[in-house]
Amino acid sequence: MKNLSISVLIFSVLTSLELPADFSLDDPAAPEPEPLTLILAGGTIYSGDAGQGFVADVGVSNGRIVAIGKLSRRAADVRLDVSGLAVVPGFIDIHSHAWRGKEETSGIFLWPDAENYIRQGVTTAIGGPDGSSAYPVAELFKQLQAAPASINFGTFVGHNTVRELAMGRENRQPSPGELQAMKDMVANAMTQGAFGLSSGLKYIPGAYAQTEEVIELARVAGRHGGIYITHMREEGLDLLDSVSETIRIGEESGLPAQITHHKVMGASMWGKSIETLAMVDAANARGLDISSDQYPYTASSTDISVLFPAWSKAGTEEQQMARLEDPETRARIKQAIIDNLMYDRGGNDPARVAIASCTWDPSLNGKDLAEILQERGQDVTMGNAAELALELQELGGCLAVFHAMSEQDVVRIMQHPKTMIASDGGIFMPNEDVPHPRNYGSFARVLGVYVREKRVLTFSQAIHKMTRMPADRIGLQDRGRIKIGAMADIAVLAPGTVIDVATFKNPHQFAKGVQHVFVNGQAVLLYGQMTGARPGRLLKSQ
Repeated sequence: MKNLSISVLIFSVLTSLELPADFSLDDPAAPEPEPLTLILAGGTIYSGDAGQGFVADVGVSNGRIVAIGKLSRRAADVRLDVSGLAVVPGFIDIHSHAWRGKEETSGIFLWPDAENYIRQGVTTAIGGPDGSSAYPVAELFKQLQAAPASINFGTFVGHNTVRELAMGRENRQPSPGELQAMKDMVANAMTQGAFGLSSGLKYIPGAYAQTEEVIELARVAGRHGGIYITHMREEGLDLLDSVSETIRIGEESGLPAQITHHKVMGASMWGKSIETLAMVDAANARGLDISSDQYPYTASSTDISVLFPAWSKAGTEEQQMARLEDPETRARIKQAIIDNLMYDRGGNDPARVAIASCTWDPSLNGKDLAEILQERGQDVTMGNAAELALELQELGGCLAVFHAMSEQDVVRIMQHPKTMIASDGGIFMPNEDVPHPRNYGSFARVLGVYVREKRVLTFSQAIHKMTRMPADRIGLQDRGRIKIGAMADIAVLAPGTVIDVATFKNPHQFAKGVQHVFVNGQAVLLYGQMTGARPGRLLKSQ
């Protein structure tokens, strides 16, 4: 009886301390509680709200977090000692290419275990970025329902997708009927669970749209509670105009707007993040809701045709090839590519453009344009590099990596309070491609390089930018946080050793330092080993 009184006294004293709202302690006078599915014992919890970590146990039952505190008396099917480790919400990749096409030949369908994501601590991927998505959204959901993955998945609806369905790849403005068809498709996707409208105004056919067209479609998404997320029209010489356009779309559409993979391309523009972030601040100061996401690298990756002027890519493939066969038109296209190589994505050096994937000639994978020219015995000039780009496109096109950003801009954008972390990557496993290392390392790189080594962010700030921020941005109120009632998407990692290993020359390397990952309460990674479980769920806006 005496021991019980002392225990009750200790319980009373501890509960009077200032502890997190969800913190609870075993009450020795309380009846025996129900057993839990899982207890993570003794870890340092970072809840996702940017606050400091605190040591406590986390209890999980039926896929949800049901207890946080001192749970030594609670029975559990599994109790893991995670002392000395960080217990954080599973990371949410708000700009993901996990779904890369309706054919079950890539991404989440080909590699449903999503190991490159899981080993970074990512538990949720939001697809449909850059204006490209599945449509109808319900069909993709149906396919994923039949073939669950290890991670949760949601999507935006893409402007480029609905535009191409309504009017092909034509370089003109839509008729009233075509615009209405696009609006109807956006509304349909939103009712089926899309989180908002994405645009890729650098890509075809979105590049042919006037701002007013995008505003009309964004309004539809906004009426359904969605956001607007955009690969802006330009990220190099016309960057400031593109940021202004993004802010205008958010303002006139009446919905939150997000600059996705916020970056500054081309040496002549380096430092302009000072101005772009000032524009974001000014917009928010007058009542708008403008944010950014970013991957932590100084190189981008997309199709090599991004070097081509938009007008040259209109219409059918036959029409595009006809332009390349006409000497005068080809010369105009070549000059535009030279300008892009010099002043924008090319970084003013053919060695800064590396081939990531050429399906028709894998021997080119990993080689930059300068290397290819040298192997052919050609001089490394901008003209020859442009001619090589033309040839690669004529033969079928390639994905490429473009080294044309500055570290100072990356850091400045990362530190901004309205910037969250995203990968702009997808689901990969080792193969003959040489993709951007962001697919394997984005989230781990932030924690290892920008938190631990460079101290650009604190650990809790970085966790906030990877969890609570993206969750709140798209209305996921029960994810992206360690909180009673939240879904048990949880990563357990070692703050002192978590790091990206993937490099530009050897990208197919899994991140290190994440020891356990749980998705909807089920272990997907346990003691550093994949379990084979695929408990991922479809996430919808409604």
